[in-house]
Amino acid sequence: MRAEARRLLTWQQRADARRAALDAAAAAGIVAVHECAGPNIGGSEDWQELRATEHGVEIVGYWGEAVSTAAQAHALIDATGARGLAGDLFVDGALGSHTAWLCEPYADAPDRSGNCYLDVETIAEHVLACTEAGVSAGFHVIGDAAVGAVVDALERAVERFGAPAVARCGHRLEHVEMVSAEQAAKLGSCGITASMQPNFDVLWGGSDGMYAHRLGIGRAALLNPLALLASAGVPLAFGSDAPVTSIDPWATVRAASHHQTPGSAISMRAAFAAATRGGWRAGGVSDGVTGTLVPGAPASYAVWDTGDLEVGAPPGGLERSDSGRNTGGQDTDAVQRWSTDPRSRVPALPRLGPSDPLPRCRQTVHRGAVLYG
Repeated sequence: MRAEARRLLTWQQRADARRAALDAAAAAGIVAVHECAGPNIGGSEDWQELRATEHGVEIVGYWGEAVSTAAQAHALIDATGARGLAGDLFVDGALGSHTAWLCEPYADAPDRSGNCYLDVETIAEHVLACTEAGVSAGFHVIGDAAVGAVVDALERAVERFGAPAVARCGHRLEHVEMVSAEQAAKLGSCGITASMQPNFDVLWGGSDGMYAHRLGIGRAALLNPLALLASAGVPLAFGSDAPVTSIDPWATVRAASHHQTPGSAISMRAAFAAATRGGWRAGGVSDGVTGTLVPGAPASYAVWDTGDLEVGAPPGGLERSDSGRNTGGQDTDAVQRWSTDPRSRVPALPRLGPSDPLPRCRQTVHRGAVLYG
């Protein structure tokens, strides 16, 4: 069905859609997007057309295709020009469609435990091959059985190559919604980035949301455990999974700092860092300054209007597209509008309570070039 839909679009229609998406990202204060491409997503033609698109918004691309040897990994990177063999390399599906791979059956479909699209050996071969090649590997992984299979594969890579070698590759997992404390510790120990979407909790969390219907309240309360992952040292990178949720980066920060499950939220400063620095680091930029407002950093920033004050802040460094650590920290003083801590290198942040209006982007600049406003 996806391939047939692509076939019906002309080259011009595809080009217009890409440019509209990138324009929307710039208008939302975003200077870089992470494209999760692959043979089963947009296909090679769409990916190469996207690579050739001239636009001020930077595109960091991943190609979701499994390999079994280091030579294959190098060849595929050369052929695609991708940053890594990660993104939407599907281990499983989604909870909404009962296709996320679970250890126990769905609460509302006792005869189903989801789908496994990659067998355990294929997952392990991909991680081992990419680690040997020094290439970023990664998967789309949501259900607890899927997470378990990927963690087991990473443990095999650590046994063979050592944790530092695994960490240097910058492996990443998309979504990783159902993860235990033991698994989080293992991910943190080898530097695996969790590319997550806090707005999933806004849409489907809570005691009466889709998660609770699919899994029961008990299991649903364990989903998207941001604080758990952060406390285990797992690098967090926040995005939207566009077009699944809004690309507004402030909505993402608010969602992460107001998680519906008590104890799963992170501070607003930590959420802001995951939506800015975290995105760049997930894309392989670890110079210590990109994604921050400090002397010597690239001139990439957005100017925001909150109605009573404008403030410059680095824009969202990561917006994940299929087409294209501690809890608390929220200021509860109804009088104080802004909060910051210079030690965190995070600029002044607006209050983002459930009823507070979200800031509006007035201007977006990337490496000194104005993209919007």
